[in-house]
Amino acid sequence: MKKARNELLQFLAGLAMLVGGLFLFSQKVMVSSGFGMGFMLGGMHVTSGLLIVPLIIGIVWLFASGGSWGSKIMIAVGVLIIVAGVIASTTIRLQTITLYEWVLMLVLIFGGVGLLAKILIANPEEDYGYHSRKRNRKGSYSDDIDRQLEDMRRGRK
Repeated sequence: MKKARNELLQFLAGLAMLVGGLFLFSQKVMVSSGFGMGFMLGGMHVTSGLLIVPLIIGIVWLFASGGSWGSKIMIAVGVLIIVAGVIASTTIRLQTITLYEWVLMLVLIFGGVGLLAKILIANPEEDYGYHSRKRNRKGSYSDDIDRQLEDMRRGRK
C-alpha cells in the first residue's frame, strides 16, 4: 500500500512540476499576428482578403444549389484555408530571460514529464515483484493459486 501512495505522490509532483513549468514558459512567450497584412505563400504575397474567397464561393453555391455536398466541402475548405492563414501569419517569440529562469523552466517541464513517464509507463511486473515468482508448467505464477482453484471446484475452502 505504501508503494501505491508513493506513486500517487510522484504522479502529483510530476503533474505540478509540468504545469508550473508550462505556466512560467507561457508567461515569457509573446505571440503576435500580422494577419491583416497577409503572408507569403510559395513566394507569392497573399492578402488576408483573398483567403475568404473560397468561403464566399461555398456559401453562394450552398444557397444556389440547395445544400449539395460540393458546396459543403467548399465551405469546409474555405474555413480551413482561413485557419491556416491565421496560423501561418502568427509569430511566436521568447522574451529575453535570465539563464536561471530558462534552466528553471526546463527542469520543471522535463522533470515533470520524466516523473509522469516513470509512473505512467512503469512495468508493473518489476514494481510489484511478480518477476521473482517462478512460473510452473501451466504458465501460472503460483502452484498455490492452482490448488486454491481446484479446492474451490471441489467445494472445499
